[in-house]
Amino acid sequence: MIHIVFNEADIAVLKKAIELDEGLQGEVVQIKDDYAVGPLQDIYLGEGIEARKQWWREVLAGGDYDGHVDSGEVDDYKTVAELVGAMRRDPDELIWIWAAQNKHDVSGYYWLLRYMSEFQGRVYILYLNNLPFINEKGLIFYPEWLHVIPPKEFLKAKKLARTITLSEFEVDPDEWTKLQNENKGVRVLEGGKKLAQHDYDFYDEDLKKFITADWQKASRIIHQFLGKNKHTTGDAYLLWRLKQILAAGDYDVQGEMKAMKEFEVKAKSAIQQSMEEQ
Repeated sequence: MIHIVFNEADIAVLKKAIELDEGLQGEVVQIKDDYAVGPLQDIYLGEGIEARKQWWREVLAGGDYDGHVDSGEVDDYKTVAELVGAMRRDPDELIWIWAAQNKHDVSGYYWLLRYMSEFQGRVYILYLNNLPFINEKGLIFYPEWLHVIPPKEFLKAKKLARTITLSEFEVDPDEWTKLQNENKGVRVLEGGKKLAQHDYDFYDEDLKKFITADWQKASRIIHQFLGKNKHTTGDAYLLWRLKQILAAGDYDVQGEMKAMKEFEVKAKSAIQQSMEEQ
């Protein structure tokens, strides 16, 4: 059995669950790219793959994750090739795809599905969509991410495992193809497996709300956004968007705009803004 997850934090909690249940024994593999942001057009072809890599290079340039694109740390195409090879070599091998109700997991599921179609009947989905779990305090909650579920609760979740149907292998790729052809930059989960798309500046207006009249490190602005905003995304993407916002010159900046702890931001004073507008 091979378990597939879409977040690094999911690996540890799933491994703890596996320790509690021998029936879950198997390797845990992560699909690492965040397919909820960035270009998708021709994503299964060489040109589209390289275009997406180049986009990530630009997003990460000078930031906290600069150089990660070419480090080999994220190579989902290599990962999926190894998965396919393992499935072809062993006709008894099974894949369990674990996904919670968030745009990151659902986007990753859609991307992966293309490579799983030849193994229909041997690929299972555990989609924790609007399902209640019990947290460490004994309270019921509805998790948006796998890693917030206590390991013992995963033992209940495994009962939800079902094979991805032939119909899903036919219909879901069509939905993903439509998203690819729209060629937009941000995907948001509307419910179930329904993704809506928006332009790259989708988070900008909400991000601006966390810039105040006082100096704040970019990291603080981003972390406040992540903790309070309804729609969130990865900190690397938000740092890129913040830099795009600041490039217009509407805010004061001190320090070098590289890593998120290396520069500070504040709103321009009303007097200064008035003088610049005259």
